[in-house]
Amino acid sequence: MDENQKQEETPNPDLYDWGLKDFDIGRPLGKGKFGRVYMAREKKSQYICALKVLYRSQVEKYGLLPQLKREMEIQSTLEHPNILGLYGWFGDDERIFLILEYAGKGELYGLLSKKGHLTERQAATYIASLAKALAYCHEKHIIHRDIKPENLLLDHEGRLKVADFGWSVQSSNKRHTMCGTLDYLAPEMVENKGHDYSVDTWTMGILCYEFLFGVPPFEAETQNETFQRIMKMDYSFPPTPHVSVEAKNLVRLLLVKDPSKRLPLSKILVHPWIVKNADPSGACSE
Repeated sequence: MDENQKQEETPNPDLYDWGLKDFDIGRPLGKGKFGRVYMAREKKSQYICALKVLYRSQVEKYGLLPQLKREMEIQSTLEHPNILGLYGWFGDDERIFLILEYAGKGELYGLLSKKGHLTERQAATYIASLAKALAYCHEKHIIHRDIKPENLLLDHEGRLKVADFGWSVQSSNKRHTMCGTLDYLAPEMVENKGHDYSVDTWTMGILCYEFLFGVPPFEAETQNETFQRIMKMDYSFPPTPHVSVEAKNLVRLLLVKDPSKRLPLSKILVHPWIVKNADPSGACSE
């Protein structure tokens, strides 16, 4: 299956009753606790996509059907160049299939693991793209709540795509569910306080730090130690790799314990470090 094959048109979930018969299945792209993801090609349009296959037995065993339904409903309404498209879904007695946009370069986590840390140009480009995607989500009252390198994908040109809306919620009210991933949790979540969109803004500070230094700022050996470091705002900038003063300034403006005082997403895009380093095209393959 040719990954660079011309994409004629995007599959339209409203116009078609999908089934496995409509796809040629290609190589596996990844696997998780509840299923696998495969490269696929829709036979009629020859459109290259990804099929996420979830096993009903696992989804039902862990009571995830309501969460999955919410994820599908939220992601299918989002149309943004930095958000992974969900084109439709179908199922049989054993499996649930999600038809997703294909991201040719895979998880940003893979790039970060390979390189150890990113250049300031790469980091700024991805942070700018993420700020645009999250601002779009927040305008629609959607909080992602699980932004991390594993949930950020790269298309064949190196553009960032936000994926996995499993912990997302659509609400303009404060939420109280602790969710997400340990190293990326905001202080208000750790302290079991109500939270809003600003938990995503906090996570952008965590990611910016991790992109630049290769590890999240509050990482520790145990969960409790990580929680303590988050609540005490116990982090510092290591001497290597060398990171500019402007980049550290942005991290400090985002990692603020008081949610109301974190730098708004709109101001991230005009921060001097972003203006100086981010690639306006959003593609960053160095």
